[in-house]
Order: sequence, then C-alpha cells, then structure tokens
Amino acid sequence: MLLNFNDQLDNYKLMRQAIIPRPIAWIVTGDRETNIAPFSYFMALTSTPPTMIVSIGEKSTGEPKDTLANIRKSKKCTICMPSESQLQKMHFSSKELNHDESEAELFDIPLDKKLEDFPAMVEGAPVAFFCELFDELEIKGSAHKPIIVEIKQMFINDACFTNRQKLHFEYAPIARIGGDYSFLGEKIAAPKIP
Repeated sequence: MLLNFNDQLDNYKLMRQAIIPRPIAWIVTGDRETNIAPFSYFMALTSTPPTMIVSIGEKSTGEPKDTLANIRKSKKCTICMPSESQLQKMHFSSKELNHDESEAELFDIPLDKKLEDFPAMVEGAPVAFFCELFDELEIKGSAHKPIIVEIKQMFINDACFTNRQKLHFEYAPIARIGGDYSFLGEKIAAPKIP
C-alpha cells in the first residue's frame, strides 16, 4: 500500500507507528509554577553546537502549551531522560492542566534544583540536560512549534557510569513506540564493516 500524505489521512498516527523508537524528553520549565511534560517528537540534532530539537503542539484551546510559553519567556528548560521506574509519573504528567497548576504537586513528582539559573530536574532522572533556547522554527500550516535548544550543562547520575574516565554510562530509558511505551532491552554490538 502506498499512502499519499494529505489532510484526510491521520499523519500523526502513521508517523508515530513508523518512526520508532522515539526518545522521550521530560521537560521541566518555569520557576514559580513548575511545569513538567513529556514529548516524544524529540531528538539530538547536532553535537557542535550541542543541540536537540523538540516539537511542541498546542493545548486543546489552541493556546501554546505551558512548556512552550515558559521556554519563550525564560529562554531555558531542563530536559530529563526518564528511567523505567518513572514511567507512570512521566505518563501522568502529560495530562493537560491549567497554567497555575503544577504536575509536580498534582502527581507528587519530586524535583532536584541542581543549577540556580535553570529549572529543577526531576529527582531520580538518570540523565538531564540544562538547556537554553537556540531557535524556534515556523512550519507553515502546522500547529506544532519545533524548537531547538542548546545544551549548556548535563547531569549524569553517578550510578550510571560504567567507565567514568572514558565517560561511558548506561541507563534504562523509556521509548515511545506508536501510542505505547517500550523499554529498550537487549543491546546489540554494531557489526564490523569489511
């Protein structure tokens, strides 16, 4: 079957099933009213400068999601990579709330303020990136806003290191596969190129 993408097709449904696995950016923004939300349209972009891209949709009201509004205001965010043990709270934090409500309070998600100039990270996250807004892209006809953030500092839980000198580390991340989640499981070494 060959599908021609158009407005009549559910493009999101098709793309989310085919482009897998997708890492999850668990983004913390704001200071007074802390917002925490997961996004799976997310990926590393470049290592020089160190950037990532995340696509943020709108609220059901058509307004920008709190994550985007907060990043536009402060120009900063903290992106946490959730571990398997954080799946439930991470998923719960996707619920649309009023701007003055905090997922941290509603779902009892503890935070850890590592850096004064950036939003707190989710406590227990194995990896976190402290980022500044680098650019916001405009895609004509889309309600989604792709934003590029530049990594300024990175946190790695000490327990994740397999070789600290070589900066090798491992953790058990969560991925999005279609509408479901997945744990990555077995790692396979890359074959040698002849």
